[in-house]
Amino acid sequence: MWITEATSTDIAARTPAVAVVPVGSFEQHGDHLPLITDTVIASLIAQRLAETYPLLLLPPVTLSCSHEHEGFPGTVSLSAATLTAIITDIQHSLARSGIHQLVLVNAHGGNYTLSNLAQQANTESRRILLYPGRGDWNQARAAAAMVSDGHDDMHAGELETSILLHATPDLVRPSYREADHAAPNREHLHLLGMTAYTSTGVIGHPSAASADKGAAALDALTTAFAAHYALFTGTADTHAGEGSIHRTSR
Repeated sequence: MWITEATSTDIAARTPAVAVVPVGSFEQHGDHLPLITDTVIASLIAQRLAETYPLLLLPPVTLSCSHEHEGFPGTVSLSAATLTAIITDIQHSLARSGIHQLVLVNAHGGNYTLSNLAQQANTESRRILLYPGRGDWNQARAAAAMVSDGHDDMHAGELETSILLHATPDLVRPSYREADHAAPNREHLHLLGMTAYTSTGVIGHPSAASADKGAAALDALTTAFAAHYALFTGTADTHAGEGSIHRTSR
């Protein structure tokens, strides 16, 4: 996982107008992926965006709304109200230092509250951008020639395993090759949770994952952000390639 090593003087020299915070989770991802999977993925995407666009990279929010995964050992959740309060406090703190726009890179599908938070924040001006959206994930899958879709490959599957195989292969256990589990009908997920549909915690096709697919997906997500950035900031030019305003450490 990458965390910014920028100093206060680094930031003062660049005076960024937009910040980016990765939002992950601490929840089960079967046997083959760690509890920090979503945090790693959100941090990887946010790092790439901050290297490509003029964004202030913040450290990740590592706990979020993972209630559907409770029942599996290790999962820890925040309430929706607490997650909303954390993001709101970050937003207010940034505003006091002159940064009034915040990109939320969310890598956990259960954080529905972030959509409501963004919609409310943007009623008067563009304050919060939630990324990636469903369409962005679908485009990333297509660019990577993945064999599964976002519905059937819901959790700890081809997409997530591919990204970690590319960026952090040491975090992926060999058991991903035999971990596939199908559960296409999950109409009562909000009522019953993940344990009603999978005993392993996996819903998807991790056996189809590869490092090349993970690299292609990250590239696609980085490129697709340009249109979002231009709309969010009201700029005709995305300023891509201006250089990073942070240094990162693994």
